[in-house]
Amino acid sequence: MHRNLTDEALKYRQMAAENLSSLPPVPPIRFPTYITAVDISPQARILCEVLAAAPVHEVEARLASTLIQPDPETTQQVLKLSYNNPSTAAKFFRWAGLAQKHTGYSWNLMVDLLGKNKLFEPMWDAIRSMKQEGLLSLTTFVSVFENYCIARRFDEAVMTFDVMERYGIPPDIVAVNSLLSAMCREDNQTVKALEFFERVKAKIPPDADSFAILLEGWEKEGNVAKAKNTFGEMVIRVGWSPDYMFAYDAFLNTLVRASNADEAVKFLQVMKGKNCLPGLRFFSNALDIFVKQKDSVHAVMLWDIMVGGGLVPSLVMYNVMIGLLTADNNIENAIRLLDDMAFHGAFPDSSTYNMIFECLIKNKMVREVGKFFMEMVKNEQQPTPANLTAAIKLLFDGDDPEIAIEIWKYMSTNNISPRDEGANAVLLGFCSMGRLSDLRRFAEKMIDERIIINESTMTKVKNCFYKEGKSSREIYDQISRKWKSSYV
Repeated sequence: MHRNLTDEALKYRQMAAENLSSLPPVPPIRFPTYITAVDISPQARILCEVLAAAPVHEVEARLASTLIQPDPETTQQVLKLSYNNPSTAAKFFRWAGLAQKHTGYSWNLMVDLLGKNKLFEPMWDAIRSMKQEGLLSLTTFVSVFENYCIARRFDEAVMTFDVMERYGIPPDIVAVNSLLSAMCREDNQTVKALEFFERVKAKIPPDADSFAILLEGWEKEGNVAKAKNTFGEMVIRVGWSPDYMFAYDAFLNTLVRASNADEAVKFLQVMKGKNCLPGLRFFSNALDIFVKQKDSVHAVMLWDIMVGGGLVPSLVMYNVMIGLLTADNNIENAIRLLDDMAFHGAFPDSSTYNMIFECLIKNKMVREVGKFFMEMVKNEQQPTPANLTAAIKLLFDGDDPEIAIEIWKYMSTNNISPRDEGANAVLLGFCSMGRLSDLRRFAEKMIDERIIINESTMTKVKNCFYKEGKSSREIYDQISRKWKSSYV
């Protein structure tokens, strides 16, 4: 049990804080510390302060002066938060072990702390002590693998694997995969991992995780040739299974990122036949890659395999796909996907509709623009002001002024803003058609509503009226006076 904090312990905290200012500069903090820790006991915090502030030769005396007898949980808290102080942490570990034997977890923390700080000789001393105590486990060696690899001492990581058995820990497939994973996490070391894999695979048969680790390494490095070799061997050794999804995802991502989309599609079709299609995570990532590559052809192939395999895309995926198709003017497939959405429970939003609406306008599909506008209104999906303005211009140019007027009325009735450009488009449309009565009526109403009519638009309105004779000129002059007064 912990003793209550005494006055002497509290005094020590003040003394430790004062001593901090007299210490030489410390190296930059690389690991979590007690300073920012939230769930830390008062006893553990005091002990951490000792380790952070005290010179190495005074640590044990200062620890004793706190009158704290740390239990295993406190010891573990202190070690976790003292990775930046390996020398004083080692002194603390020795001091705490005098009163109570350390648990295997505490020993593993100490081994990891020393390894993270590249203190490999003291780390091995700790491992030998653990062996004597009968506390070694695979976890200990996994920590050693990781820390040697972080230090880029890969040969020593492999040597550690080779001596495990001497320490009573059998080198099984979990150990193999742990070392493969530690190697592959480091940049451009999958070849080194493959060398180790080739050496041990006869003695310790690899499992699906072994191949998944290597494939994730090849994915990170973008090595298509090696990924194909590893994937081929995986199929021969462990066959096909929906449980191997991480391996499949990594392999397919490697192909897609390397612009080997044809091969990715080919393998996807094989996987579909084996009931081993990857999940939505892969398809979503692959779709993003195709968008960056502006490759709508392979995106459609990928999409059809995905949906045909029973996977249900999200609204976000639909919008990404429709965005790619409309950017490529592939309106037929974009509308096909829109029609499929409700069936798959992904209901289109205004973004979905506006991408297709914009594409129809851009491709001057006059008849379809009018129909699609009506569908949007019916489904309560509001077009953007920019799309509405562009549609008005197109419809006037395409001899369908009545729908253009309907669009303007929709903008006006629903108070869609900004609508000044739409208003100008309507007036210019009437000018081009010579519809002076409509031109007068709409212009006066727009001025009353304080809509901004551009000077260039008014010039064209003037030309339109003036060429019709004196009475028409008077009508324009009246409109012009009203227009000018609206800006006063």
